[in-house]
Amino acid sequence: MRLQSEKALTTEDKILDAALDVVQTETISGTRIHLVAERAGLFQSNIHYYFKSKRDLLFAVLQRLHKRCEDIRAELRVEAAANLEDQLDVFFDQKKQFILHETKYDYAEIDFWTQAHLDEEVRERFQASFSKWREEIGRVIARYAPYVSRKRRDFVCALMLSMMEGATLQYLVDPQAFDLEEYFQQCKQMVLMQLREEV
Repeated sequence: MRLQSEKALTTEDKILDAALDVVQTETISGTRIHLVAERAGLFQSNIHYYFKSKRDLLFAVLQRLHKRCEDIRAELRVEAAANLEDQLDVFFDQKKQFILHETKYDYAEIDFWTQAHLDEEVRERFQASFSKWREEIGRVIARYAPYVSRKRRDFVCALMLSMMEGATLQYLVDPQAFDLEEYFQQCKQMVLMQLREEV
C-alpha cells in the first residue's frame, strides 16, 4: 500500500524534494546548494531565499523526514481497526512504506544518523524524534494492552524501533536477503509475545 497526500507542491516543497534526492545520491557531506537548485529546476538564489545556509536546508530536510513519518502513520491509523495488532501494524507499515516506496527518506535518515556522533544538534533532534516515536508506540500499548507494566512497555517500544531501523539497514543493502512482509509479520508476533508475558 502506497500512501501519498495529494496537494500542489510549493517552491519550498520542490526544494526539499530536490534536497532529499541530492542527499540520497551525494550524501549529506556531498550535498551542495547548486546541486539542489539544479535538481529543483531553480536558481541558487531561490534556495537562499528560503534557506540561508546548507545547514538550515538540511535541518528542514530532517524535519520533513520526521513529519513524513508522522503523516503516513496518521493516514494508516484512520484505516486501522481499533485493536492492538492493527495499531502495531501502523508502525511497521509506515516503515515498509519508506523502505519500498519512499527510499530517499530512509537514505537521508541513515545519513543524518551517522552525522549524529559529530553534530550535537543532529543528535539532540534524533533523540527527540526517537523519544517521540517510542512515546507514540507506548500510548498504543497502554491503550490496547493496559495490563503491561511501564517497564515492559518501554522495553517493547525500544525493541520495535530497533526492529524497524534494522530492517532499513539490512534491506537497503541487500533486498534479496529476506522477505520484508514476513520480517514485519514476525516482528509483530515477537512484540505480541513480549506483551503477553505480562498476562
